[in-house]
Amino acid sequence: MTLRRAGILCLALAANPSAGADEAELAASGAMLFERNCSVCHGDAGGGQAPVFPALAGNDVLADLPLIVGNMHLGVGYMPPFPELSAEEIAALATYIRTSWGNAAGAVTVAEVSLLLEGLDAGAPTRTIWDGVYGSAQAARGRLAYDGQCALCHGRRLNGAAEDPDMQSGPPLARVKFLREWDGRSLAVLFDYTRAAMPLANPGSLSDGQSADIVAYMLSVSGAPPGPEDMGTDREALARITIAAEE
Repeated sequence: MTLRRAGILCLALAANPSAGADEAELAASGAMLFERNCSVCHGDAGGGQAPVFPALAGNDVLADLPLIVGNMHLGVGYMPPFPELSAEEIAALATYIRTSWGNAAGAVTVAEVSLLLEGLDAGAPTRTIWDGVYGSAQAARGRLAYDGQCALCHGRRLNGAAEDPDMQSGPPLARVKFLREWDGRSLAVLFDYTRAAMPLANPGSLSDGQSADIVAYMLSVSGAPPGPEDMGTDREALARITIAAEE
């Protein structure tokens, strides 16, 4: 077991000391799923980013398991759907957030989640960003929007180098480092985060179309090939496109 995984397992045990071995392993798996899919919006410690991304720490809504499972599977508000998550993964993720940061809603079983998923539309990701998921003209529009809204913090070359010494440098938004950071997440997560939290000086000011165009530009600079059609703004469709570090 790596030190990283050992640390996550310790966190899961600390979150609910009475948990058995199976529950602890479930929470440990959920911790890794949370880090990959949720922490960018809800924070590593579940603190959220008010008012767009609610805090999960101390959130009584987590006691409503049908609501939580539905939100994870179908999405809600600025939260994208995660149709690719299996019942086992949703159970692990739900267990982690319901037993961490002082939450005491309790662990979740795979059987409980499976029953709740019955009747909900299922669908796994069918494409990656390397399958031509945006249009060339869209990426060109995205470059103009990016230069006006994002370049000051993220650099003209999308390398994260702030061009104003008074501004804090933002993370890189293209190429190897960006792709590795977002590897395995869906385009819906990136799209929703962009439209809800960016730009920092005026979050939520970008339209859905502008957000999609900027994401298309980011993909083009990262080397992902264009396709015959623009990338749309339908979150369920975007949830079925995976960001992959390599083709």
